[in-house]
Amino acid sequence: MIEAKNYRDAMSLLTSAVSVITTTGLSGRYGFTASAVCSVTDTPPTLLVCMNKASSSHAHFIENKILTVNVLSAHHQHISKAFSSKLSPEERFKHGVWTELETGAPVLKDALVNFDCEIEQMQEVGTHTILICRIVAIQQSQHDQSLVYFNRAYHHVGQTEIA
Repeated sequence: MIEAKNYRDAMSLLTSAVSVITTTGLSGRYGFTASAVCSVTDTPPTLLVCMNKASSSHAHFIENKILTVNVLSAHHQHISKAFSSKLSPEERFKHGVWTELETGAPVLKDALVNFDCEIEQMQEVGTHTILICRIVAIQQSQHDQSLVYFNRAYHHVGQTEIA
């Protein structure tokens, strides 16, 4: 039997893009930092997001049925930290400049890329809910470095300018 700690230690060696997942609805705006996001298919454009059921914003995402995956650029480490902290939802959104696309979910204006989505399916597995999300709008920036998480630390990946 694999122990949870051994699994978490092994998974820390899987490099992941860092995203802030956001939603909005009658009860307000909510968001959390995630590294468990991946493509499902390009026809129709679909991705999945894994969300801890113990998250204080979990019920809001399930109720709203919309979300935006804001893939963070290298300079967004402070936003990742804010959205993974104990800050209130209102305080979290004071970090960054927010707009919206098709669904109305908060979009980080200068993210590397934003995937605006409607949640089409949900599947509970252990401590998490897998959200299957159909992409309804995409916005890309001109940034060329991504924020990634590897071995429990932030790193930058991508093109660097040579002066």
